[in-house]
Amino acid sequence: MTPRSTPPFRADHVGSLLRPSELLEARQKFAAGTLSAEALKEVEDAAIRRVVELQEEIGFRAATDGEFRRTSWHMDFIYQLGGITKGDEDLKVAFKDASGTTFFTSAALQVKGKVRLDHTIFADAFTFLQSVTTSAVPKLTIPSPSMVHYRGGAAAIDPAVYPDVEEFWADLSAAYAEEIRRLGELGCTYLQLDDTSLAYLNDPAQREMLAQRGDDAEHQHLRYIRQLNSALATKPPTMTVTTHSCRGNFQSHWAAEGGYDFVAEALFNELDVDGFFLEYDDARSGDFKPLRFVPKGKVVVLGLVTTKRGKLESKDELKRRIDEASGFVPLDQLCLSPQCGFSSTVEGNRVTLDDEIAKLRLVVETAAEVWG
Repeated sequence: MTPRSTPPFRADHVGSLLRPSELLEARQKFAAGTLSAEALKEVEDAAIRRVVELQEEIGFRAATDGEFRRTSWHMDFIYQLGGITKGDEDLKVAFKDASGTTFFTSAALQVKGKVRLDHTIFADAFTFLQSVTTSAVPKLTIPSPSMVHYRGGAAAIDPAVYPDVEEFWADLSAAYAEEIRRLGELGCTYLQLDDTSLAYLNDPAQREMLAQRGDDAEHQHLRYIRQLNSALATKPPTMTVTTHSCRGNFQSHWAAEGGYDFVAEALFNELDVDGFFLEYDDARSGDFKPLRFVPKGKVVVLGLVTTKRGKLESKDELKRRIDEASGFVPLDQLCLSPQCGFSSTVEGNRVTLDDEIAKLRLVVETAAEVWG
């Protein structure tokens, strides 16, 4: 099997990792006003150095900073876009697991001005990651443009600022295009756009929610794909861009269910990314049949190893599922990863650090045995 010299790699991972206890403690002290921003950064820097070393030691060819400087995978980025502010009300998103429901709560975002890029978001975070990687490619993860719109929809956009919603979409894509250009100038060659909406829209309950608030739920994914493509139209030729889709990941809970059937044909054939990280850790994600739409030249990273539970998968089962997926897309176009991050928010999933390390090692070892 041909080895991959460019991302995504045969063994890869989504991005976020469990925050170490000393970092969580430092964040609490900073929030309480007993630790300075400079001291917090020192703790973050040290933790990131260690977690990059861990990823490289395990054998990953790409490494992230674990998203250690963030509270959540998406809002820390979105609130830095010009024109977007925190709303007065809280946004509560229902998440569930086998035992019940919990809620992720954050300030609702509002578009109160023209969307723009006032500074290169996560520039310092990326340059630090770049400085501490040795054998691995530094990988940056950011939320996709769709995430600015999905939760609030048109109601979050001030009609006095954008009487024509097409102007909002044009400005949003332009801001992202400029961010991507600037990241390329910093030397970023591996960028991942995280987009839960493209998986959520497979769930009839999610589409019904959007329809009730006035969105065109049956075609929303097509709008999102167009806007993503607009943002990527001028990406640096040296940059590999992937997207990650899951159905929610908050303290081992999820928000949506359903296979990729509703979005698959358009997603795989029309979205101008190099690879797709797809959640496939259990029956919530459906079967592999939608992969029949994946064209030549695109890579699918199978998220077969769950980050929601500590129990370790068996190599034999992972190999069986990879073989099953290869019935719909050639094995040479497949890679392996965990299904999502281990800590999409600062709280982390209900797994231990030892669980996380064991699962990351399992991904690398299994990929080596499957692809060589």
